[in-house]
Amino acid sequence: MRVAVLVSGRGSNLRAIVHAAREGRCPVTVVAVFSDRAEAPAIAWARAEGLETRVVAPSDFPDRAAWDEALARAVAAHEPDVVVLAGFMRIVGTAMLGRFEGRILNVHPSLLPAFAGRDAPARALAAGVRIAGCTVHVVDAGVDTGPIVAQAAVPVLAGDDATRLHARIQRAEHELLPAVLEAIATGRVRLRPVLQAPPCARCVDDRLLVAP
Repeated sequence: MRVAVLVSGRGSNLRAIVHAAREGRCPVTVVAVFSDRAEAPAIAWARAEGLETRVVAPSDFPDRAAWDEALARAVAAHEPDVVVLAGFMRIVGTAMLGRFEGRILNVHPSLLPAFAGRDAPARALAAGVRIAGCTVHVVDAGVDTGPIVAQAAVPVLAGDDATRLHARIQRAEHELLPAVLEAIATGRVRLRPVLQAPPCARCVDDRLLVAP
C-alpha cells in the first residue's frame, strides 16, 4: 500500500511507520513525505533516510485555498492509496479532502471525541481523567471529528504532567498507527466507500480498539 505522510515537527510517527515497514510488520511503502515547514526535523530525517520529500509552505501562496490546492496536487503526483497526517499541524482544506476523500488518516493524542484540538494531554489532566490515549481517525472537514478507526488507552499516572503523559501517549501512537495501516493494507479494515471493520471490536490485536 502506497502511503504519503504529512509532518510538521520531529516526525516520531513517521519514523514508527518507516521502521515497521522495514521490519516487515507493516506492508506499506512511504512514497513521499511532505511538510509545511522547511525546518521540520522530520524532513531532515526523511531525506537522510532516502525518502522523497517536499515542502509546501503556506507562506509561499497568496491564501490558504491556494496552499491547499498546491498541497493536493503535490501529494496526488505520488499516487498514494492513503495519506497520513502524522503530527501535521495544519487543517487540510477542500482540495485535499476532495482529492483524497475517505483516505486521509490523522493520529490524535486523546480518546476522541474527548479533547479534540490542541493541547489534548494537558486538557485531559485538567479534567481529572484517569484514562487517556490516542485515536486514529479519518479526516473530514471538522477538527478531529471524522470517523474513528482505532484507539489505544493509556493510563494517567500519579505525578503526571502534560509532558510525561504526552510522551506515554506517543509511545502508544507508535504502535497504533502502523497497526492500523497494516490492517488497512491487508483488508481487515476498509476506509472506502465507508469505514468498515470486522465485527470483533478487538480485531487488530489485544491492545487496540477498532470502531465497528
